[in-house]
Amino acid sequence: MVEKVLVAYASKYGATAQIAEVIALRLARSGFDAEARDVKEVTSLSGYKAVILGSGVYAGLWLKEAAGFLKAHEAELAKMPVWFFSDGPTGTGNPEELMKGWRFPEDLKPVAERIKPRDMVFFHGVIDISKLKFAEKLIVRALKAPVGDFRDWDMIHAWVNGIAKALK
Repeated sequence: MVEKVLVAYASKYGATAQIAEVIALRLARSGFDAEARDVKEVTSLSGYKAVILGSGVYAGLWLKEAAGFLKAHEAELAKMPVWFFSDGPTGTGNPEELMKGWRFPEDLKPVAERIKPRDMVFFHGVIDISKLKFAEKLIVRALKAPVGDFRDWDMIHAWVNGIAKALK
C-alpha cells in the first residue's frame, strides 16, 4: 500500500480546493495517508509515494501556480504514480464536450507526456457570481455562462475510488 498521497491543487475561489479536500478525505477513508495542500505550500515531494494534482481552468489554462508546480517537480513526478484533474466548465453535460474536447492545457501537454500521468480528468466547476471581480462578472454575463455549483460529486468519488484501487 502507498504510504503517503499528496493531493496538490491551485484554486482561485475555493472550488478546486474543495474538490482536493474531498479527494484526500476519500483516500483517507480507503486507508491511505492523504493530505490536500495548496501547491504554494509544497516545496518538496519527499515522503510522498503518489501525487494527484489539480487546478481550476480559466480560458483553457491552468492557474499559473499549478503550471509552475508541474514544471518545477516534473522530474520527481515522472518517477511516481500521478493523476491530474481540472475543473471549470459550468452547466450540464459532459465537461469535455462543453469545452469542445479540451482535457488539459496545450502549453503543459509536453510536460504531462514526460510525466505520463495514470489519468487526467475534467470536472464541472462553480461560478459564484458574488466572488467574482467586476471584469469577470462582465465576461460571465457576456458569455451567458451558467452560474452555480455544477460539480458532479458522484463522478469525483468514482474517480477517486479508481485511484485507490490502483494504489492498492
